[in-house]
Amino acid sequence: MTTLENVKYNADGLVPAIAQDTKTGSVLMLAWMNAEALMATLKTRRGTYWSRSRKALWVKGESSGNVQHVKSVSLDCDGDTVLLVVDQTGPACHTGSDTCFTGREIG
Repeated sequence: MTTLENVKYNADGLVPAIAQDTKTGSVLMLAWMNAEALMATLKTRRGTYWSRSRKALWVKGESSGNVQHVKSVSLDCDGDTVLLVVDQTGPACHTGSDTCFTGREIG
C-alpha cells in the first residue's frame, strides 16, 4: 500500500499534482503541492495546492467558486507525482477554459 512516506518532494519541498476530471478523464490542470497541501487535500477532499508565486496554500475555487471535489488521490510509480481525480465545478483554468490545456496545442 502506498503511504505519505512514499511521496518524493523536490528540493523545494514540492511535488507536481495533476487534476483529472472524474467524468471525462480530461487532464484539467497541473499544480504543485507541499506536504501541508497534500494533507489538507486528503482531510477536506478539496483540491488544495501550494502557490509558488504567492508562497501560500490555495484551495481551488476559493475565490472563483470553481471547486474541485477530490474523489481519489494516487501516487505514480516513482512517488514523484500526485494524481487527483476530481469532480470539477465550472472551468478548471483561471482563464475560464475548461482545462488549462484547452486550445493550447503545439506542434
